[in-house]
Amino acid sequence: MHMGASDEGICLFDFEYRRSIDTIMSRIEKQIGSRFSDGWHPHFDTLRSQIDGYFTGDRKEFDLPLHLVGSPFQVSVWKLLMQIPYAETRSYKKQSILLGNEKAIRAVAGANGENGIAIIVPCHRVIGENGSLVGYGGGLPKKQWLLEHERKHSGKNGQLGLF
Repeated sequence: MHMGASDEGICLFDFEYRRSIDTIMSRIEKQIGSRFSDGWHPHFDTLRSQIDGYFTGDRKEFDLPLHLVGSPFQVSVWKLLMQIPYAETRSYKKQSILLGNEKAIRAVAGANGENGIAIIVPCHRVIGENGSLVGYGGGLPKKQWLLEHERKHSGKNGQLGLF
């Protein structure tokens, strides 16, 4: 995973081999006005601790500082993603409706694709209206694994529900 932070919070936590990682990193650098550099940031300690808890199944919510770097629309989409409960899913259409524009499905999907803070800003919880796994920058096998991991550790039996 690539990690990036500003003094405001985590601004990047994404898959190293994601096809659009360079584009996402360039966008963040341009908007912040600073280039990523190798090194450690104090926010990484909190990130590592919380992400480790997520992968052991002990952590269901994150409470680390985030620096969401994007357009106002993108940030609104990412904040809405963080409202999807652990082990639950929503359709792109439902996300669009909750944002106040049912016809913005493609724009919502595009903003999800620009999310550079994987897992913590849980775009993996957004699926097709028919329940299909679609569109994940980390790849559909990772999306399926994350959803199954959450279901396994949620205490809920059966399949993930669609909201």
